[in-house]
Amino acid sequence: LFCCREQPIFSTRAHVFQIDPATKRNWIPASKHALTVSYFYDATRNVYRIISVGGTKAIINSTITPNMTFTKTSQKFGQWADSRANTVYGLGFASEQHLSQFAEKFQEVKEAARLAREKSQDKTELTNPALNITSHQVLPSPIISSNGPGEDKLFRSQSADVEITTEKERLKKMLSEGSVSEVQWEAEFFSLQDNNNKLVAALHEANANVDQWKKQLAAYQEETETLRQRVAELESQGAHDSSSENNKEDLSQTLEELELLIKTKDEEIQMLKSQKCSRWEAEGEREETLQKLQELETRNAELERRLHLAEQTLAETLAEREKMQSEVTKVAEIMDVKIFELSEIRQGLAKLAES
Repeated sequence: LFCCREQPIFSTRAHVFQIDPATKRNWIPASKHALTVSYFYDATRNVYRIISVGGTKAIINSTITPNMTFTKTSQKFGQWADSRANTVYGLGFASEQHLSQFAEKFQEVKEAARLAREKSQDKTELTNPALNITSHQVLPSPIISSNGPGEDKLFRSQSADVEITTEKERLKKMLSEGSVSEVQWEAEFFSLQDNNNKLVAALHEANANVDQWKKQLAAYQEETETLRQRVAELESQGAHDSSSENNKEDLSQTLEELELLIKTKDEEIQMLKSQKCSRWEAEGEREETLQKLQELETRNAELERRLHLAEQTLAETLAEREKMQSEVTKVAEIMDVKIFELSEIRQGLAKLAES
């Protein structure tokens, strides 16, 4: 479609529209997606064109002339009229910055086209002898056609100028009659489509997060149920510990009684030892006393052994009780943390349901 002598000087992406030829009010999208729109320069003919290709079809093929004007109708939408193509092109950009860049380049190319036309006219006046006429003669101004290489030079008559002027007025009237709000709606339509895609992606992500939170909530509930069962077991063990507490009190009382009995027996032994000297005369009584003393010592040893076993049992009972109290405290702390996390998850689910 485009000769190799044309080189792109600026490219951007935009949604391309053309004015509806039937109503001259509505925009018709040229494609479903944004297209590449480029400025091309033909160094051989000194011509600037705006070109956009969709697939194998040229959507835009507009030659820039000095009388063209690019108009910004919204923050992201601009348009220009092409009298040769008998249409109005509209471009919807992704941002206001892209629109400003395209408009600035349009102004630069338009100025370059104006300078190129003036230079071409000056050259024609110098080389065309038919222009050496008297001042009272009126001839149409020559315009070199830029339709393509190899074509002859065409001259516009005054009637052609009038037709072009009428066409310009018709296009201006068409643009003035066009609803600005409709153009803005067309431009905002694509912005809303992008926002909708972003919202759909965010919704999918939120749904995935909700599913994950539900799984985590179920896991926490299961773990909480396990902890509750463990607490119930510990409470039952605590009830058993209360009976152990009673046994401990009984053992303590028994120890006190044994200690008192041992103290009494020690006093008896001391008394017997003090009386032993006075009883040497009675051999029978001495043997009886020695036997009784031996029995008392044996009983004293047995009492001491029982006291040691009772103290050992009491120490083990106290250690087991402290261990169980520590485990109950640890489980209670874990339950407090899990209950707090469950409360936060429920609040998050409630906020998500409200949104």
